Order: sequence, then structure tokens, then C-alpha cells
Amino acid sequence: MEKVIIYTDGACSGNPGPGGWGAILMYKDNKKEVSGGKKSTTNNEMELTAVIEGLKLLKYPCEVEVYSDSAYVVNAFLQKWIDNWIKNNWKTSNKEPVKNQELWKKLYELTKTHKVKFIKVKGHSDNEFNNRCDELARNAITNITII
Repeated sequence: MEKVIIYTDGACSGNPGPGGWGAILMYKDNKKEVSGGKKSTTNNEMELTAVIEGLKLLKYPCEVEVYSDSAYVVNAFLQKWIDNWIKNNWKTSNKEPVKNQELWKKLYELTKTHKVKFIKVKGHSDNEFNNRCDELARNAITNITII
């Protein structure tokens, strides 16, 4: 299995408001940057979308390390929240429907195609790739608001 590293970030101007996401995929000596935005969204939706869009670009099953500053995304897998949501028919421990359920379902399916390890990074610090993803996400917001 080939190994790919993906850095991701999401951003929102207001929450909800216009949002953007960015991802950097690294494979051997290759690096690809992708981003996009949405006129009305939330920060959590953009964090999820960044990971989904990064994983969707992989053409075959890979071993993937996903680096994100989103505790929401990372902890859902590391602390097994998503397994409990699925077991409880997409309900939280408070019996409420899981927010962003369609995005979570897409992400969960992609984690079944690939061997994914989620790694939490500190946001807005000295990680050049996380900072670049943040820049991509913020630029995506600018691009959708001027259109």
C-alpha cells in the first residue's frame, strides 16, 4: 500500500457564513494543493469537507495519515465517537441526531477504502503545512464572496 500524507483545514467567516477548505496531499516527492468554498456553511462542515475532498482524490486504496487541527474531526475517530454514532443509528450519547451526518457518512465510507490514521496538530502555530491549509481555506472564502 502506498503511503500518502494529507494536511487539511477548514475556515468560516462567521459561523455560519461563507466558508472554505484547503488540503495538501503529499506522496513521495509530489505535493498537490486543493481548496474550495461554499457561500453558507459552518466551520465544522468545512473541516469535514477538507478531509473528504483530500481522500476523494486518491485513485486507489492507500495508507493515509490525515493531519488536522480540528478536534471535532480527529476525536470522532480517535475516541471512537463515530463507531458509537453508527451503533446508535447516527444519534449522539444525548439521543440527538448527529450534526453533519451526510458528511460524516461520506468520510466514514472513505476511511473504509483507505487505511486512515488521524493525527491532531496545533492550529495557527509553527506547522507550515497546517498554516498553508489555513491560507488555502481563507483564500477560498475570499474567492467565493467576490463572485
